[in-house]
Amino acid sequence: MPLNISLGTPEILSLLGLQEIIVPANNSMTEPIENIETLFHIPSSKFNDWARIIFQYQQKNNPIFAEWHRLYPPTSGEFTFLPIAFFKSHSVVSTSNAPDITFSSSGTTGSKPSLHPVADLKLYEESFTKGFELFYGPIENYCIIGLLPSYLERTGSSLVYMVDHFIKKGKSNSGFYLNEYQTVADIIQNNESNKQPTLLLGVTFAMLEMTNAIPQQQWANTIVMETGGMKGRGAEITREELQEKLRTHLGVQHVHSEYGMTELLSQAYSQRNGRFHCPTWMRICIQDPSDPQQWFGHDKTGRICIIDLANVYSCSFIATDDLGKTHEDGSFEVLGRIDFSDLRGCNQLVID
Repeated sequence: MPLNISLGTPEILSLLGLQEIIVPANNSMTEPIENIETLFHIPSSKFNDWARIIFQYQQKNNPIFAEWHRLYPPTSGEFTFLPIAFFKSHSVVSTSNAPDITFSSSGTTGSKPSLHPVADLKLYEESFTKGFELFYGPIENYCIIGLLPSYLERTGSSLVYMVDHFIKKGKSNSGFYLNEYQTVADIIQNNESNKQPTLLLGVTFAMLEMTNAIPQQQWANTIVMETGGMKGRGAEITREELQEKLRTHLGVQHVHSEYGMTELLSQAYSQRNGRFHCPTWMRICIQDPSDPQQWFGHDKTGRICIIDLANVYSCSFIATDDLGKTHEDGSFEVLGRIDFSDLRGCNQLVID
């Protein structure tokens, strides 16, 4: 039976024979790589070499990550993965430089948001731009339409920052639209008539509201991309149900998906069938949800762990609260949430 406990809870402290967990003082080292931006051009065969360098750098510069590694050293594989909950309770950083920006998650009502101090904003821009263009080609080719009302209503969204960056590079009529669903449909229909490619990117509930507000469409030159999330706006539906409804009503062959989060600087994309693919500087592995030292092979459901090399100045090795599985072709699926993901318990971890 899984142990529903997290680092810092009384249960795990008792198991470890500790009263509290003391994180050692920072023992910083110099830049991990002379030219960080070269990581966006690394061949697949060099990924592990880069991961080792960044892992060693973060072990010396990120005291939270170093202490978690001391408590849970890997018994198989090379790397330890930090539970994503620490971004809610601690400053997860691997540099003494002041952040260019701090992104925050939306969270749920009454919960504490995750905070991600980003030391190099240009690194984030490079990551999300090159990641998108790896799968879809130049951003400048598209009219970019963002349906992200729940994100626009607050500050600190990394998704809004990314889409705003895309919009500024996009074709005429690119922009954020709230409940102007018929306006959006008219813009896209005009683009369709002119064979102008469009990217319609939106949160789940906004996409569903749009299908209820506009007539049935037939869009051959439009990428419809959902980012997930009902955000308390109605009953959750499965990705399969959502995509079938969008395909039928909007007249597209496939519904695309974006997989990213506040705590990362990179995104994975699904172009069909719910199978996500990562850019070359990002990889997925699957952890046993009950044991952070055990790993699953392909086609077995477990906790999604992510190596995001672009996250060099915070933590590149993150254990998410998502369930999923990987496949032999390098793709992965997202299948839900871990049922004990709200048992955070990291607030008792202290720093000298």
